[in-house]
Amino acid sequence: MITPVENGSTWPGWHCNCAAIASQVWRAWAKPGAPVPALARELADGSFNRITIDGDTSTNDSFVVVVTHQAGNASVTSWDSADGQVLKAAMLQVARQLAHAIVRDGEGATKFLTIQVDGGKTAHECRQVAYAIAHSPLVKTAMYASDPNLGRILAAVGYAGIEDLDQGLIELHLDDVHVATRGGRHPDYREEDGQRVMKQSEITVRVGLGRGTASDTVWTCDLSHDYVSINADYRS
Repeated sequence: MITPVENGSTWPGWHCNCAAIASQVWRAWAKPGAPVPALARELADGSFNRITIDGDTSTNDSFVVVVTHQAGNASVTSWDSADGQVLKAAMLQVARQLAHAIVRDGEGATKFLTIQVDGGKTAHECRQVAYAIAHSPLVKTAMYASDPNLGRILAAVGYAGIEDLDQGLIELHLDDVHVATRGGRHPDYREEDGQRVMKQSEITVRVGLGRGTASDTVWTCDLSHDYVSINADYRS
């Protein structure tokens, strides 16, 4: 049995770096089994450490896996075993559901955004690009306005800090719409197709870097008038 508990995201700043969310995943085993600290880090890195509201972190964030040994199940002694893999996959699914719920609960959020970056030399540089897009106020406000502003997304890719990035290899999709190819506007792209995607409540921004096989994904939200109002009125 996996029992999740978490709080919401409504305080100033939310960009996870757990150790730093009062979110706990409780797992009941019959007796001590496979090591939990490494599992907790892996789960956090695949969920909470891939979300951001505005790029600000909190000193109060935490992610905890608690093993209660109360369920009467057989012990999992290795995460590489068949049972270990099934359990770990189930816990990652729960952790991601909780992490996504925080994004959806972001201050003033109206849209859930998946930023997927493929074709990097390393997962780290893919993550750099994804966060550059996710943290850009210009990208986030364009998302709120349902404005398919390709230049803002491509600019964020460009200033992400990737050395020797060949902008002529960059591909960009908004959901199923291929909006940019080889670093420029796709010849078949139509503004109305981009606008159709941008009006959705859930949008996937997919960037291809064309320099390797690594990939990574970050989840975020848009930036609305309510975000400013909520945080302007907030008192610590």
